[in-house]
Amino acid sequence: MSRERRVLEAAREWLAGEVDEADHAELSELTRRAVNGDSDAASDLADRVAGSPAFGTAGIRASLRAGPNGMNRAVVIRTTAGLAGWLRRRGTVGTVVVGHDARHGSRRFAVDAADVLCAAGFEVRVLPEPLPTPVLARATRALGAVAGVQLTASHNPPTDNGYKVYLAGGDPLAAPYDAEIEGAISEVGAAATVPRERGWHHYERALPEYLERVAELVGDGAGGLRVAVTALHGVGAEPLERALRNAGFTDTHFVAAQRRPDPDFPTVDFPNPEEPGATDAVLELARDIDADLAVALDPDADRCALGVPTREGGWRMLRGDETGVLLGDHVLSTMDREVDPDPLVATTIVSSSMLESVARAHGARYDETLTGFKWLMRAGDGSGGGLVYAYEEALGHCVDPDHVRDKDGIATAVLACDLAATLARDGTTLSERLAELEIEHGVHETEQITVRMTDPGTRAETMRLLRRNPPTELAGTPMETRDLLPEADVLILRDAGDEKSGRPRVVIRPSGTEPKLKCYLQTIVPVEGPESTEGSERVSGLTAARGRARELLAALTSEVRSLVGS
Repeated sequence: MSRERRVLEAAREWLAGEVDEADHAELSELTRRAVNGDSDAASDLADRVAGSPAFGTAGIRASLRAGPNGMNRAVVIRTTAGLAGWLRRRGTVGTVVVGHDARHGSRRFAVDAADVLCAAGFEVRVLPEPLPTPVLARATRALGAVAGVQLTASHNPPTDNGYKVYLAGGDPLAAPYDAEIEGAISEVGAAATVPRERGWHHYERALPEYLERVAELVGDGAGGLRVAVTALHGVGAEPLERALRNAGFTDTHFVAAQRRPDPDFPTVDFPNPEEPGATDAVLELARDIDADLAVALDPDADRCALGVPTREGGWRMLRGDETGVLLGDHVLSTMDREVDPDPLVATTIVSSSMLESVARAHGARYDETLTGFKWLMRAGDGSGGGLVYAYEEALGHCVDPDHVRDKDGIATAVLACDLAATLARDGTTLSERLAELEIEHGVHETEQITVRMTDPGTRAETMRLLRRNPPTELAGTPMETRDLLPEADVLILRDAGDEKSGRPRVVIRPSGTEPKLKCYLQTIVPVEGPESTEGSERVSGLTAARGRARELLAALTSEVRSLVGS
């Protein structure tokens, strides 16, 4: 049978089980055009029936389009049926919580998921409105649910949506369960044959209970801080405003054009605080109102970025690693060691390694995991026991793992405001505290190189060539190679020299959610000078170390770009 014939048969089989009239019309028209010789339509159709979305770093994410290889009602129904079947085969019955953001299709998808779960015999609680992902994560844990489902694509473009799964206890889905669920989905018949039943109830207390817990993260006397905020057209504005108010921070100012949920994200090219230009509006607002701190959430409010004033009178966004070490140090400095005498902090293999030094200084345990909070929440002994803080460089921070076992932009913003207010009362700032940490632990300069590779074969070939012939020297330093295959498609290049080399490190991996190859770079330079040195001499040592670290990082960046063809 020819390839064209197989594509048409797959499309017609999917159409026979379609549940949505609009999707049926869309795929029918594409099929008609392909049959009539439209080569673009034929190529599009072939892609739409070429498999189905897979569980990546943060669940399923795909383009909103009809067909098995997209995000649509039929895919959501079959995915939920597979999840329900997997749970029942494991003898797991009980409550499942379903939530959604404000993206195109999210509410409809959430209702479909809830209907399927009800028909499968689960007690289903649906969040009553578009809410941040961490609210769903907390609700799953608080209700003792057997699973949670959030319909969201986080910070992906407006053309995408997604399906995120939490397991019992509110932990993000991880291997080998993701592959097991994919197998269960493959056994599900056509979407039209999947039973659905409207027997679920709203969980009205989800947000109030979440906000009550977030307010407990700050100490007495919070407040006295002026904060500029953007929700980037997502669902985080009102919950964050309420959370900050409950914590004593009432002088908050939101970017008006980006406050209300809008699934088209009209004022930004990509609704991700990491992307160039995405935080320009909140930094402009911060300058205009003479703010103390700027906060940017991503659309489902599970990520948080911070902006700070500079000495030159401008503003800049902190890197995720900078925020990570500031909050990690704050958590370890303020926690009750009698309650938790053996705390654990964790980050990922692609993040800055400064947190390890900070943890050592506090007498705390430290761990590194693969990328993703599904691994961070299982740090240490594999269960996450004793975990008090975890972060990854991509602006994800878990500041309350006892209640939200995932990244949480709302709670992170509140804790960051608490830290900034505490420092202000002591006459210092986040930037100055970061400088103190660099003096103590060395300057850790980091950079990320992202190479868009839409063809998975190109990414695979690039990784294969790097493994076959890894560089033995980078930035003038001998390098050692550590290959994480088969556990993960990750290659680590690490210095084989001494501290004076700048200790370059490069981690290379394909993205789990986007068509990209990512390279994470780091150099470390100690701040020279005796511990007793004070004032300008010590500052000069820090300035020199920063300059040297950036110089080494620039050389490393240039060589790695050539290495990966960027």
